[in-house]
Amino acid sequence: MGLLESCFSRSYLHIMPSNPLEIVILAAGKGSRMRSDQPKVLHEVGGLPLLEHVLKASQALQPNAIHVVVGHAREQIQSRFNESYFTTAKLNWVVQEEQLGTGHAVMQALPAIDDQANVLMLTADVPLLTASTLEAMLKSMQASPLCLLTACVTDPNGLGRIIRDDSNSPVGIVEHKDASAAQRKIDEINSGILCAKADNLKRWLAQISNSNAQSEYYLTDIVELAADEGSPITAIQAADSDEVMGINDRIQLAQAERRYQLQRAKALMQSGVTIIDPARIDIRGEVTIEADTVVDINVVIEGPSHIESGCTIGPNCVIKASQIGAGSTVHPNSVLEQTIVGKSVNIGPFARLRPGTDLADEVRIGNFVETKKAVIGKASKVNHLSYVGDASVGQNTNIGAGVITCNYDGANKHHTHIGDDVFVGSDAQLVAPVSVDDGATIGAGSTI
Repeated sequence: MGLLESCFSRSYLHIMPSNPLEIVILAAGKGSRMRSDQPKVLHEVGGLPLLEHVLKASQALQPNAIHVVVGHAREQIQSRFNESYFTTAKLNWVVQEEQLGTGHAVMQALPAIDDQANVLMLTADVPLLTASTLEAMLKSMQASPLCLLTACVTDPNGLGRIIRDDSNSPVGIVEHKDASAAQRKIDEINSGILCAKADNLKRWLAQISNSNAQSEYYLTDIVELAADEGSPITAIQAADSDEVMGINDRIQLAQAERRYQLQRAKALMQSGVTIIDPARIDIRGEVTIEADTVVDINVVIEGPSHIESGCTIGPNCVIKASQIGAGSTVHPNSVLEQTIVGKSVNIGPFARLRPGTDLADEVRIGNFVETKKAVIGKASKVNHLSYVGDASVGQNTNIGAGVITCNYDGANKHHTHIGDDVFVGSDAQLVAPVSVDDGATIGAGSTI
């Protein structure tokens, strides 16, 4: 289970017992400032698309339905998230043919939303929301038909400002391009995330106009309409402004990546993992690491991966979609991909374990060794400068320096079998298909 999943693992249905929850995610924009042919919401933080972070958070709240509003490159976005991805809530793809603003986008989803529902509106480019913040917003719906998520920032340039009255109640949001000089000095900004009761939302959105600098229908205009009606409005302020960071360009994407990685590192350290430098680790996708493991600098771990307790991962290692057993050591500059590692295994330095490698307990893979589709038995050793591919190796076997299993004949791959208690001398070549029985000894420089 990844960090975001674990953060949102509890059900929040008890917060709103009398009203169903439906979620609208705005994902229709082009994201032109990304300067990319790829839709902005498919750019990644922590190895997952921005939209996936928001979808995970949404599913964990167990809503009745999730409505994703798409427009630009919608086929590409929808193909990334097939039906099997959504297991806890009904998914409704909503098309916004013309991008006429956030208010217009939400209007496209309204016909499919129950009038009695509470509606949580999220944006697909804000991947760092926490459970406690969303919980506070949903709780506020017990007393108020409208709740805003805000944050105080040091540089509000380009962001919508929260307007409060003399009693400090929010009464409106003004976009930066429409704000006066005095309003631009306000440091409390709108996150673009809000909750509203569906029947009120439908009434308010029917009244908004596009008379503004962008000629767009702003969702935020409903705040002033609610205030004019005298409807209570609450504003929940995020404790950390980074939590509501929106991604609009590559610089912000990199900033969000570092923030996300720090969150992952902190969670791991709190669970008993030693991370030598939290600023120099990258964890992407679904990764779990057990207590008393030590992870050195510049390590990249991509999911789905699981590392058991008491392991040591040396500097500059890359681990992709692999499992590492308890007490194992991966020495510096090693690469593991789709590999299964048993307990008390030693790997590297400078080893490359390719897909299909399966190492039993107490195996030793040394420096500059490469394996591929290799099943290696307990306590066997491949210590130096060897290639073992499309092979099975028994227990307590020693493969010397420079040994090659010649598995490719120019057209097809062939298998090599090496039994238990075998000694293969240095610089031997095993031309597959070949089988070496238990207890055999092959002298250095031999070709079999």
